[in-house]
Amino acid sequence: MSLLSHTARATLMLRAFGFAKIPLLWACRPSVIELNDEMCVVKIPNRRKTRNHEGGLYIAAMSVGAELAAAVIALFQIRRRGRKAKFIYKDFEAHFLKRAEGDVHFTCSDGETILKMVDETVRTGERVNRPINVIATVPSIADEPVAQFVLTLSLRDVSGNS
Repeated sequence: MSLLSHTARATLMLRAFGFAKIPLLWACRPSVIELNDEMCVVKIPNRRKTRNHEGGLYIAAMSVGAELAAAVIALFQIRRRGRKAKFIYKDFEAHFLKRAEGDVHFTCSDGETILKMVDETVRTGERVNRPINVIATVPSIADEPVAQFVLTLSLRDVSGNS
């Protein structure tokens, strides 16, 4: 039994990885709000280092949030199966609908798609590409989206390759 919830552990691992490998990720101070088989919600706070001159979340911070919402659920699915996998994003489409003037929650509900990708790459050993959807909202203001993203996740099982 752990003293930390699985979302708190995921947040700590994410921030430690960012500190060690990707300083921009660490500077955004992401938090995992929800994580299960179907979905992941990552929060990026609207603070001085992530805010643009208009008071909204900077485009780079928005991109970090969208990428992490998909990445965290992919890592969750991969680890639950005891596998190792490498993944990248092949492309990134963003539609900014409103100014994000508060802490932004990035929600990826494509856990089932990602699970099928993991199963397929484990079975075939080949790289698998699928579009993954992420919706950004500012719950403190309204539940309607402030941005929509489609990222093509490219995943390959490397469990046999050390």
